[in-house]
Amino acid sequence: MPIIKQSLFIQAPIQVCFDLSRSIDIHMDSTSQTNERAINGRTSGLIELGESVTWEARHFGIRQHLSAVITEFEEPYRFVDEMVSGAFKSFRHEHRFVASEDGTLMTDIFDYASPWGAVGI
Repeated sequence: MPIIKQSLFIQAPIQVCFDLSRSIDIHMDSTSQTNERAINGRTSGLIELGESVTWEARHFGIRQHLSAVITEFEEPYRFVDEMVSGAFKSFRHEHRFVASEDGTLMTDIFDYASPWGAVGI
């Protein structure tokens, strides 16, 4: 399975970074170009352990739905969301946060499998 790993240093406290990363409203603002919106489950505010969200977006001219649930949660250090249904064969997205005196190192690890193997989607 392919893995995408990206780290970003943010000059903000760890709790602020953690909360903004699990904000449904901020996510919708950041994906406005695809009109992504939460349509079921948690549809606004901060998502918590055990909660799910279903996203609707248009990619490649096709309306798609993806549902994910928060399966692990260690505030303010990490949380994991995993796909329940959607276009991927599977995905697991881990969000990690490490505080320093200058801010927070945020690392996202996106581990996924395409529905048709190497062909992709």
